Amino acid sequence: MTGILTGDIIGSRKAVMTENWIIPLQLILNSFGTSPEQWEIYRGDSFQLEINDPQATLEAAILIKSAVRKIKKMDVRIAIGIGEKTFHSDTITSSNGSAFVRSIDCYEQMKAQKRSLSVKTGDSSMDNELNTLMRLGLALMDKWTPSMAELVSICVRHPDFSQQAVARLLHISQASVSNGLKRAHFALIEEMNQLYRKKVGQLIMNYQV
Repeated sequence: MTGILTGDIIGSRKAVMTENWIIPLQLILNSFGTSPEQWEIYRGDSFQLEINDPQATLEAAILIKSAVRKIKKMDVRIAIGIGEKTFHSDTITSSNGSAFVRSIDCYEQMKAQKRSLSVKTGDSSMDNELNTLMRLGLALMDKWTPSMAELVSICVRHPDFSQQAVARLLHISQASVSNGLKRAHFALIEEMNQLYRKKVGQLIMNYQV
């Protein structure tokens, strides 16, 4: 099984300079693999990314969201599809399989419902649980300021960093890091991600039986 993220940048047309959001997005996507085989930006502000470990798909979405929300008045919409990859192409947008179909279907449904994060696994009961979890998480993540998003981005990319290390990196105090992470509800976001990992892990085990 694999995970496919399909998304687009919310507010990209209002951005004065495209490089303000596209460069951070490219850097994050590039950390997961090479383009265009594993990720691709297309139609100006849309993208697709493959995450070989389906359990890590929400963490990837959180990382992308934090990277984009560091930019004032910008956000991202991400649909996660979990399933098979049955056709491998040199470009991710030409590859296919149930993971791709579910990701695109999820993306189209999400746009119609005006939601910004959702998942489709092929198991309706699992989808209901995970999407409820995500809606609760979005209630917290959608309130991130650019400074909160920057803190979250660093902590997700460097889980081994202490608050002191993050403070040194940003040239702020450790107390500022601690307060910022509390305001961003980072501990709850981590709990959400761990529960998501557990649920998707169960899905994978059931699929393999």
